[in-house]
Amino acid sequence: MIEDDAYQGLNHLSTLILTGNPIQSLALGAFSGLSSLQKLVAVETNLASLEDFPIGHLKTLRELNVAHNLIHSFKFPEYFSNLSNLEHLDLSNNKIQNIYHEDLKVLHQMPLLNLSLDLSLNPLDFIEPGTFKEIKLNELTLRSNFNSTHVMKICIQGLAGLKINRLVLGEFKNERILESFDRSVLEGLCNLTFEQFRIAYFSEFPKDDTGLFNCLVNVSVISLLSLDLDSLEALPKDCRWQHLELTNCNFKQFPTLKLNSLKKFVFIDNKHMSTFTKFELPNLQFLDLKRNHLSFKGCCSHTDFGTSKLKHLDLSFNDVITMSSNFLGLEQLEHLDFQHSNLKQANDFSVFLSLRNLRYLDISYTNTQVVFHGIFVGLVSLQTLKMAGNSFQNNLLPDIFTEMTNLTILDLSKCQLERVSQMAFHSLPKLQVLNMSHNKLLSLDTLPYKPLHSLQILDCSFNRIMESKEQELQHLPRSLALLNLTQNDFACVCEHQSFLQWVKDQRQLLVGAEQMMCTQPLDMQDMPVLSFRNATCQMNKMIISVSVLTILLVSVAGALVYKFYFHLMLLAGCKKYGRGESTYDAFVIYSSQDEDWVRNELVKNLEEGVPPFQLCLHYRDFIPGVAIAANIIQEGFHKSRKVIVVVSQHFIQSRWCIFEYEIAQTWQFLSSRAGIIFIVLQKLEKSLLRQQVELYRLLNRNTYLEWEDSVLGRHIFWRRLRKALLDGKPWRPEGTADADSRQQEATAST
Repeated sequence: MIEDDAYQGLNHLSTLILTGNPIQSLALGAFSGLSSLQKLVAVETNLASLEDFPIGHLKTLRELNVAHNLIHSFKFPEYFSNLSNLEHLDLSNNKIQNIYHEDLKVLHQMPLLNLSLDLSLNPLDFIEPGTFKEIKLNELTLRSNFNSTHVMKICIQGLAGLKINRLVLGEFKNERILESFDRSVLEGLCNLTFEQFRIAYFSEFPKDDTGLFNCLVNVSVISLLSLDLDSLEALPKDCRWQHLELTNCNFKQFPTLKLNSLKKFVFIDNKHMSTFTKFELPNLQFLDLKRNHLSFKGCCSHTDFGTSKLKHLDLSFNDVITMSSNFLGLEQLEHLDFQHSNLKQANDFSVFLSLRNLRYLDISYTNTQVVFHGIFVGLVSLQTLKMAGNSFQNNLLPDIFTEMTNLTILDLSKCQLERVSQMAFHSLPKLQVLNMSHNKLLSLDTLPYKPLHSLQILDCSFNRIMESKEQELQHLPRSLALLNLTQNDFACVCEHQSFLQWVKDQRQLLVGAEQMMCTQPLDMQDMPVLSFRNATCQMNKMIISVSVLTILLVSVAGALVYKFYFHLMLLAGCKKYGRGESTYDAFVIYSSQDEDWVRNELVKNLEEGVPPFQLCLHYRDFIPGVAIAANIIQEGFHKSRKVIVVVSQHFIQSRWCIFEYEIAQTWQFLSSRAGIIFIVLQKLEKSLLRQQVELYRLLNRNTYLEWEDSVLGRHIFWRRLRKALLDGKPWRPEGTADADSRQQEATAST
């Protein structure tokens, strides 16, 4: 239910989507207040009629989508006369069967010249002749509407007199209704006036195209999608087509076209042929032949395409293309794409010599190994060059861009490059984006980039860069705004101290500086480069002596104020209790957030298990009225044989837990019989664990227990923990007897 004034006050709302709401009631003022609404989507809302849809006041509405509803009538309500800005109306997948002249009375009175109408997936049976006469639409879509070619023919005849910019007929890939297609169906199109025509997904399309397109001779743009066509040899001689698109039409051989008017030809995804055939299209300017598995024995010149006016040529995702001509007669080309095709003989001569007007060139992943340094001679106007996935002789990038003074974008990723010539980029003053990622560069040699005065983005990610020399870092262009060095093999050692400091200083320049990780040495592996501390590096004797003296003074002062007191207490306690018998088997250090696990799992299994162990727990065994720190040392450490540290996310974030852990380290050092047992309660994020460097290193170097809540995991966990606690436990015959009797009782109860 949507009540009156539900959206009151939303004067600037432009889009409202109600999809999937089972609306049962719409008040007359449900959409009041939406004075700026441009798009309303009410798909699958149980809408049964446009008449009862209270939107007549939405004068700014441009798009109305009421698809997938229960609308039976195509009648346009009177309020549509107020929707003068409406450009798109989607009524697809409703229950409309018949369309009568009276239904479009509003459009006859006030035609919506820019309206696009989608009636797909409605079970149309009849359109009254004259219904659309003199009506002007931008687009009409009728797909998967008819249960027979006879019904389709009647309905198309009912469109007579319609003036439309674009007409779309056909079916959907997964909504095939017609079992066959009769060429007479399209005869009714002769009574329509339209500029663009698209037909898609008809099964059993006529093999013979004679007379099939007689009513389409005056169309400017025609698109044929997923039709079972064999050829296009019987086209009318007076065809005025300017744009022809043939997509996935199962041609067995390349169509031999003779269309003087054609300026744009798109022929893609037709994978049932392998050889390109020359054609005559004298006015062709745009040619797209991608994804056809075509082979070209000789490419390319104006004789191949029958035109010298070509500006756009796409031969990407095809088979072998042998370069035997330097584009003679195709000097007007501005866009050329060979990506993912297999280029042959591209290194034999300057294949692009004639293309002085070319703006865009893509030869990515064409199995090209650049040997000939004059491969790009002639490309004086080129602005974008993409050649990713290829290779260079000796894995060295040479000086091959000499004439490309207008180049702004260069992609050299995945070219197996190990080195860059010092003069490689010296003639590229306008270059703004350079992609050197996914190569094998060992160092950031910035000298080659010095001439790039306009460079804004440099991507050197996914290489093997370890460092860059301090003097070389000064050669980076001042115009550089973004530098990507992530996923490299940085060595976080003192020899590279200046580079590592530079990384810290240039965080704003570096993309993802936090994701730059060390790979060397081992103790720094997988740690952020930003975590490297210059203080860890070796210093000369004078600096060492000054630093040691300063550190000693600061340490003595700090220790006297805070820490030294507790360590002295611990030392005194070790001497006092060193020879005595321990009261507890283990002192448990844990976060209060993990107390449920300690009580229900640790205490229950150890103190009530066989053999039993006595644990020291702060909530139970600490003496009231005594300082917490004193209790930790006197009751916890001095009277316990072992220390159990329960490590979790809460533990790392607790100051008291870290304090207890640090005291435990000192206790372990002072007491020869001491031992610390680490239990990792849950998976910890490395970034969080690295906040406690000593704990992180101890866990990396020492064996610890991991809690796993499964039958097998529990069994292994408790067996290993008891074994660790039994180490050094005094032998008690009477205790053993008690343990044996408990074991027998447990077995009997089982």
